[in-house]
Amino acid sequence: MTLIERFELISYIVTIFGLPLAIFVFVYEQRRERRNEDEEIFQKLSDEYREFLKLVLDNADLQLLRRDGARQDLTEEQKERRFAIFGILISLFERAYLLVYEEEMDKQTSRLWQSWEDYMREWVRRADFRSALPELLEGEDEAFTHHIRRLAEEEKNWKPMKTGDPATAA
Repeated sequence: MTLIERFELISYIVTIFGLPLAIFVFVYEQRRERRNEDEEIFQKLSDEYREFLKLVLDNADLQLLRRDGARQDLTEEQKERRFAIFGILISLFERAYLLVYEEEMDKQTSRLWQSWEDYMREWVRRADFRSALPELLEGEDEAFTHHIRRLAEEEKNWKPMKTGDPATAA
């Protein structure tokens, strides 16, 4: 076998094994990079939600952490602050929807999205938040608006379980 024939044989071996391996490595790296980007997006959104909760704590007089909603005798200034805070929350939810939600989600994306849907459901259970939704959703993304309205409709009759409830005893 001549030197040229050996190089030719080596080039065939590289082509047969090396090219598919290179394609596999490329696809694997692309998927890993996409997963890292998704997790980075999720982390940034989580950080923003944590900052939002700090804002809620800074405005404790609005009683926004109560599951049954704030007291109804808020001053006009308190109502205005509450509406502004709800606006910030809707903006955050819309951003999460646009960056994370997909019609067909893989397991990882679905897991990331589920925590956001849980947050949304928690807030739309509040009558004061639901009543502000029509005004808050003006000009927002149409698909997001439809999604959160559907959640609000599903959750509007939600009632918290009482601690003595037989359903909670196990």
